[in-house]
Amino acid sequence: MRYREGQEVDPNNPYPESTQMMLEMAYWMSIPIGLVLLWMGIKGRVMWLKVWSIGLMILGIGILINEYFGLADLI
Repeated sequence: MRYREGQEVDPNNPYPESTQMMLEMAYWMSIPIGLVLLWMGIKGRVMWLKVWSIGLMILGIGILINEYFGLADLI
């Protein structure tokens, strides 16, 4: 993203609203996708698929919690 000369980035809102909405949608989609992949990993007895799907869900939920409660401001 380009800024005009002298224009600073807002540290509280570094992304445009549309980009923020797309990122949030991707985080919400990661939860059901992770559940489906976990189910497939359990049925197919594929360990790496189970591990990656659990990681996907944990990261998606963690990012959503961070977004809604603003935990990054505490660090």
